[in-house]
Amino acid sequence: MRLPWRVKPVKVKQLLENAVKKIADMSETALLDAQLLLSKALGKDRLYVITHIEDEVEEKAESEFWGMVCERGNGRPLQYITGSQEFMGLDFYVSEGVLIPRPDTEILVEEVIRLAGGFEKPVIADIGCGSGAISVSLAKYVKGAFVYSLDISKAALDIGRTNAKINGVEESIEFMESDILLALEDSGIMFDIIVSNPPYIRKKDIEELHLQVRGYEPLTALDGGTDGLEFYRRITKESLAFLKPGGYLAYEVGHDQAGDVNRIMEACGGFGELRILSDLAGIERVVIGRKL
Repeated sequence: MRLPWRVKPVKVKQLLENAVKKIADMSETALLDAQLLLSKALGKDRLYVITHIEDEVEEKAESEFWGMVCERGNGRPLQYITGSQEFMGLDFYVSEGVLIPRPDTEILVEEVIRLAGGFEKPVIADIGCGSGAISVSLAKYVKGAFVYSLDISKAALDIGRTNAKINGVEESIEFMESDILLALEDSGIMFDIIVSNPPYIRKKDIEELHLQVRGYEPLTALDGGTDGLEFYRRITKESLAFLKPGGYLAYEVGHDQAGDVNRIMEACGGFGELRILSDLAGIERVVIGRKL
């Protein structure tokens, strides 16, 4: 596509400055977003863009860049535009069919990695695997682990398989279409650890989410029911039949839900050693219990 306003080649610096103005209202990291979008258009990394600000950009790359900038300015998440997101030091492919992996979830994964070290060859279930960020990270960093990666969405499972292949752990993960643990009901498989980052947004709060979340990320990965706790109740109850004695159930929770989830696990009667972990900002993010 030819740019009708283009009189002469434009430098990287000018493109970035103009793009920041275009997307500043939609992103708190407008310069970073612009750098990453230009990196994609040029087929280079971000460092190249930063260190070549006086370089002129060819028209084809500029056209592709402005197409992506317009998408970002309209609210489409950066990760869906670039098709990638970093998580736990690994690269993941993402698209509209899955929730974008968040840094907050790394707290959960890091703790599960620590817990898994207490098992010789841990068998782990990841309920609601989405992009496979948790499953792939555990398969990558836990020696001898085998992960059953479960999701009700076929699209999510396809993306998860792609990410397992990208990161070289496809032999250590089995992806299965399942509503919670239903697909494993008659399998006889028992787990050392069950981990989940389930949908936990209260139904009434979804409309208050930022446009780039509610307008693009899958509703099924967000909606936790009336009080946001629907999936915690189901998973906690169902997991008892699949956890080995001494096995762990580990959750990511919403910023104000740790106490409620802790009480759900306590009321279930099958868990002890309940713990709540906070992130670096002091926000309670993870709830863990051990099967009695």
